[in-house]
Amino acid sequence: MNDKGSVFVALFSGINVGGNRIVKMAELRSFFEELGFTDIATYVQSGNVVFRAKKGDAASLTKQLEAAFEQKWGFNSRIMVRDAGWFERLVKDNPYPEVAGEPTKLHAYALEREPTAEETKRLADKCTGPERFAIKGDVLYLHAPEGLGKSVFANLIPRTLKVPGTARNWRSVLALLEMAGKAGA
Repeated sequence: MNDKGSVFVALFSGINVGGNRIVKMAELRSFFEELGFTDIATYVQSGNVVFRAKKGDAASLTKQLEAAFEQKWGFNSRIMVRDAGWFERLVKDNPYPEVAGEPTKLHAYALEREPTAEETKRLADKCTGPERFAIKGDVLYLHAPEGLGKSVFANLIPRTLKVPGTARNWRSVLALLEMAGKAGA
């Protein structure tokens, strides 16, 4: 961390979905400013925030943001905070580079923790359709050839894996990596 701080990305789960739990991105940016963060930028309405923090790591920032968010908006949103290096590794470690050009068919799930071998096997047993997945650390990569909306398997992931997480399509992953790079420059 330099004297300007480090760049992080906060991935919100469960906001602005189906007209529920509405949080305007301008309000979310103000919220981050009020907490003392800088170089704040949001990406699409599903709750992606790139920001710079002078102190703290991903785990402590996650706790701080979740508590402050619930106090301000009155409901809980699971938030996954990751540093820019995590996004760089996520893209570099993509096990499906041949489908990276189809960003709506490739997804990355930021998981709260690395799944156990038993949890991964349980999920693998459910993967019987055209989808395929790979887990690398706290990231689940999903190739859904027919798209996430038509994927029965994608709907089974949270219930079967039982490791909290939030998914982003590859277009969002690349955009957030680019935004984090610009914020870090």
